[in-house]
Order: sequence, then C-alpha cells, then structure tokens
Amino acid sequence: MAIWNLGSINIDHIYRLDHLPDAGETISAQEVTQGLGGKGANQSVATARAGAQTCHLGAMGTGDQWVIDRLAASGICTGNILRLDRTATGHAIILLDAQGENSIIIHPGANRMLTKAALQSCFDRIKPQDSLLIQNETNCQVEAAKAAKRVGARVIYSAAPFEIGPLRAIMPHADILAMNAGEAAQLFAEIPGDLPVEGLLITLGGEGAEYRDLRTGQTYRQPAFPVRAVDTTGAGDTFAGYFAAALDRGDTIPDALRLAAGAAALQVTRYGASDAIPMLEEVVGFLAKQA
Repeated sequence: MAIWNLGSINIDHIYRLDHLPDAGETISAQEVTQGLGGKGANQSVATARAGAQTCHLGAMGTGDQWVIDRLAASGICTGNILRLDRTATGHAIILLDAQGENSIIIHPGANRMLTKAALQSCFDRIKPQDSLLIQNETNCQVEAAKAAKRVGARVIYSAAPFEIGPLRAIMPHADILAMNAGEAAQLFAEIPGDLPVEGLLITLGGEGAEYRDLRTGQTYRQPAFPVRAVDTTGAGDTFAGYFAAALDRGDTIPDALRLAAGAAALQVTRYGASDAIPMLEEVVGFLAKQA
C-alpha cells in the first residue's frame, strides 16, 4: 500500500501580527519567518510522518533545493517532483494573529504548470490497494483521479480552496471529499441532495471533526482535544493526511478520526505548517494521556 499525492508545494512567508489588518489598515509585523507549506506538501508530510509510504507528485522551480531536502527528510519520495525552468515555486503570504487565526494569499506558480504527459508514468504505477490524495491547488486533478479509479485505488479530494467547478468535475471519480465546515456549507448550498461519493470528512475547528458515510447513512464524530492553539495554519491538512494514512494501514473510521484529531491538536500548538506536523510516536504518546 502507498499514498500518492498530487499536491501543491509552496514556500510560506509568515507574518506574525497582533491582529489581522482591517481593510485599508497598515500594521507592522512582530516577526517574519519562512517555511514549507502548500496543502499538498502539508498532506504529504502528514501521511509520511504518520507512517505511510508516500510519493509526492508536483512541480516547483529549479531553485529552492531546501524544499526537496525537507520533504525527503520526512520520508517522502520526491523523485516525481518536476523542476521547471523560468517558473517560480508556489508561495503563500500568511498573516497570523495572536490568537492563531490567519489570512492567506497564494501564488500558485509551478503548481499550475503540470501536464498529463509529464505525470502519466506516475499514474501508471498506482495500484488498486493504493490511495491518491488531491487538493484544489494544482491542475491535472481530474486526469489523476480517473487514472486512480480505473485501477480501483481510493481517491480522497480536499475541496480547498473551494470552487464548485473543479469539485463537480472530480466528484464522479472521488471516494471521499475532505473539507472544513465552511466549505461543506458551500457544497450543500451548491449541490443539495445526494452526492456521488462514499463519504465526507468534515473538520469543525475547535469542535473536532466528523465522517459521514454516505453509503450507510452513519455519521462518526470525533471531538477536538483541548490544547492551546498558537497557529492553525495547516491543521486541516494534518488531519486529512493522518486520516488517509490511518485508512491506508487498515484502521477503522473511528480510530482514523481519533488519530487525526490527536495529530491536529499537537500541530496547532506549534508555529508553521509542514514543519509543525508531529511524528506518529508523538501522536500515540499524546493520545495515551487523553481520557
């Protein structure tokens, strides 16, 4: 079993502020840092640190070798990450306030320069027992999902940033949709009634998360573990990645939700996105102390 992730790679520029600026307001940052991010990279780091064999499919510029090194250090196969000339690596401007809330601006760069021809050899190696993760920060989403479904692999699609067009296109080829509560509300408003997927994974911030099995009608709920959050950037990706890794190793839905909730709880107590994602042994130790 392996997890393939067609995902974005971003360099995060993080500005820590007393509060998020209002329209027209200019404020000074208390601190500026740089780190690895992008929903795709975050999820790959999460699945790898959760113990899953992880192969990242994506693209970046020819510089920024530290990004590749950091992904590889987490145990991710980076051999299928394209290095594109005259193209910037994706990046994000993250504004982070004292309560851990954020506002984010993303420039996709190389993430939107992928082609089916460049990825086809990777698609051909996906096996029925594998999982494919996709987020709405790259192109070739539908092509990847179709390739995975043709061989019977599990497809998990994170519907973020939320856009109804890409979501409609990929739903016939996805098994599980992952999203936060706001994105779920948009989905239900746009597409009322039955959805052509097996399940919905919905993260609810401080209230936890739930998984709706659309085949049986059963809903599994997992409360959040109480922690002091300092940075919520990447928390949803941590949850989705750990959840996918747990399913990959054969965990039940309740066990997968609990593991993912533990990982997300630890992640938000640290600054950063990918850099803040905990290792599996940390999560297991944390959960052992919970009621």
